[in-house]
Amino acid sequence: MSHIDNLNRPDDDSREVETSPLITRRTLLRAGGILAGVGALGYAAYALTKRQVTEGVRALLTIPSPSDPASAIPSAATPSISDMPSAVTPVDSFFRIDTSMSPPVVDVATWSMRIYGRVDRPVTLTYNDLLAMPSIERYVTLSCVSNDVGGDLIGTAKFQGVRLSDLLSKVGVHSDASLILGESVDSFTAGFPTDFLKQSPDSMVAYAMDGAALPTDHGFPARLVVPGLYGYVSATKWLSSIKLTTLKDDPPYWITKGWLADGTIQAASRIDVPRQGTTVRAGTVGIGGRAWTEIGGVKSVEVKIDDGAWQPATLAAPIAANTWRLWSFAWMAQPGDHTISVRMTNDNGSVQTDTQHGVYPGAASGLHSISVNVAA
Repeated sequence: MSHIDNLNRPDDDSREVETSPLITRRTLLRAGGILAGVGALGYAAYALTKRQVTEGVRALLTIPSPSDPASAIPSAATPSISDMPSAVTPVDSFFRIDTSMSPPVVDVATWSMRIYGRVDRPVTLTYNDLLAMPSIERYVTLSCVSNDVGGDLIGTAKFQGVRLSDLLSKVGVHSDASLILGESVDSFTAGFPTDFLKQSPDSMVAYAMDGAALPTDHGFPARLVVPGLYGYVSATKWLSSIKLTTLKDDPPYWITKGWLADGTIQAASRIDVPRQGTTVRAGTVGIGGRAWTEIGGVKSVEVKIDDGAWQPATLAAPIAANTWRLWSFAWMAQPGDHTISVRMTNDNGSVQTDTQHGVYPGAASGLHSISVNVAA
């Protein structure tokens, strides 16, 4: 294995924290001394302190400006409806689903990621190697396959990293490598077809979220972000390696548990306001939510009140190509109990299915409906 040529690796203690992606050895050695000093207190205290030190190190990292920045979000991306959640999910409330009880704590100074398997030129990259490469910044909607209809295991954030296709172009992927397998430092694996990159060119090895180094809970130092796929087949966090292989040779973790190998995100929509079971006043009531789908866009959203006809909702301005689309609807509410339903249509004209089934073995389906009471 060898490092990619011509990547700068700061190795001089005289470098200042503010000007180097990695903090100095002196700081890391001081952090190591703190950990050694609490080792006698037991594993729990050690683990807590290790996380605190890692968080301190992470906060000092300087993320370079993206070579290809994300476009600004239009002000009209969030409809003007009271209590409507914003178009971008705050990092501290972004959903998290993992196989481990607590997230791995990774020492970024010694971390590396290798790309190997069915390739001509295996490589190993350090954190500095990644930060030195051209990067993209994109708003991406990520969704968990175990999200129920209308659920909140979905979020949109701004990620920055190195295009996965750029990395793979350097190693010479073999024609028989049909699976891209992400491997985590805790041995979790997730994999998706190599050919999917043709549909999802903004797939990346991400190291930043919302302009800062990835939070520990979301995969620090690096993770995979693959627009258009559920996380169980793509979103490997705390990335340790990327293996070019086949599904037969290396079935990923969740596939061995019976989940579908095809993790393509299905068309879905959700009502955010009003909330289920709330009471609203008669008159004009703002209904709003969001819709999302696989690679491509949301063509339209419709709302139905009780057993009435489907009526067109107003789409907010698009955030980006790989994100959900927010929508709104002005309802002339009459007193009584009512049911509100929503559905969306893809750019290709396919209408969201109303067939209901649970999340196993590959994403829930059905239309989201809520019940509200309208007071006179």
